[in-house]
Amino acid sequence: MKNFIPDNISNYDNVYDVLKERGFIEQVTDEDAVRKLLSEEKIKFYIGFDPTADCLHVGHFMQVIIMMYMQKFGHTPVVVLGGGTGMVGDPSGRTDMRKLMDVETIDENCRQFKKLFDRFLDFDEEWKYEGNNGVFEPGHENKEPEPGKAISVNNGAWLRPLNYIEFVRTVGTHFNVNQMLRAEAFKQRMARDNGLSFFEFNYMLMQSYDFMVMARDFGVKMEFGGNDQWSNIIGGVDLTRKMCNKDVYGMTFSLLTNSEGKKMGKTAKGALWLSADRTSPYDFYQYWRNVGDADVEKCLRMLTFLPMDEVKRLAALEGSEINHAKEVLAYEVTKLVHGEEEAKKAQEGARSAFGGGADSANIPSQAFDASDFGGEGKGLVSLVKELGLASSNGDARRTIEQGGLSVNGAKVTDPRTNITMDDFRDGEILIQKGKKKFVKVTVK
Repeated sequence: MKNFIPDNISNYDNVYDVLKERGFIEQVTDEDAVRKLLSEEKIKFYIGFDPTADCLHVGHFMQVIIMMYMQKFGHTPVVVLGGGTGMVGDPSGRTDMRKLMDVETIDENCRQFKKLFDRFLDFDEEWKYEGNNGVFEPGHENKEPEPGKAISVNNGAWLRPLNYIEFVRTVGTHFNVNQMLRAEAFKQRMARDNGLSFFEFNYMLMQSYDFMVMARDFGVKMEFGGNDQWSNIIGGVDLTRKMCNKDVYGMTFSLLTNSEGKKMGKTAKGALWLSADRTSPYDFYQYWRNVGDADVEKCLRMLTFLPMDEVKRLAALEGSEINHAKEVLAYEVTKLVHGEEEAKKAQEGARSAFGGGADSANIPSQAFDASDFGGEGKGLVSLVKELGLASSNGDARRTIEQGGLSVNGAKVTDPRTNITMDDFRDGEILIQKGKKKFVKVTVK
């Protein structure tokens, strides 16, 4: 049994109160009914994940943490992999249409998603959805999930076989276009020059149909999602009531934003991924170590499983002491995603880079052939770009001219500088950009 969440996480025994205490909950379709439901029953609930890449990023991680809390308190997470909805793409929160993917890419991304979920949730791998002979006939599960175990299902099982005319006759007749157009996701897109395609307009019907199928076929009672999913969730609640005469509920959660309202988890290199192959544990650690002072309390609350008393104590630190809270935050989140050993390495590497001692072996490094630095050497501008410390040669040149780059602790301001073997100490040099980015260059 995966046991990330300590028993002393909260004084509350209803997971609804725990989630509220941590500041997750934004909107609920019926707060009193949901709180009562989660207190009196152990329910199946679902969160959908469209496979837009082959890896989860930190934006998904908020939803994973919600599922971990629910599982801790005895409820059954249903991870819905979007093998069907991913073929259209959710317009919520988008300024343009998502890039279309072929079926093979979608299916492979779903497989990779499942591997990542396995790191955080305990699954009943013997459970499966056995389909619904002829789309609109009820389907069924092969068995009840083991208590305390999560289950996973791909919505391609019921969306891909759909006949479009059947679908719009049976499902589309329950939707009012005037109401749909009032959805925030649609309004934002329609205000832009490229507008909203009819293709994407179907997405709300598909996600609503997901909820109805699962409520009908294996008793799912709630859908969770980010706050941008509210309209889609409401659509599913209404459709389930109309088609199945069942009461189901929805709840949305805060998106992970900083004090300025901007989404967190974006870096110069792109998204902050949960796979070490895409974002190294060191870079992952450094991201959280460098969050703004105003964001420390929120991140500790939502991304760690520290008790609230400890969260409040750390968040109350001021001046230079707030850096200790950031270290705790970075360590705890990195430990959760990459394991304790990698978190320790990342912390030691960061302390070494910032002059606090420890082992410099844990600073990210990149190896080059010694011949690259022979003769007149290698231009510093091109080296900085190759190391990923600049997006282009022009960006690297400006960084150097503005005094933002150091080599072995010495600031370099001439972009014509070349790095030769004479600059290496014991076969390595340390390149630093600004105060927070370090890369060790080695030769082989």
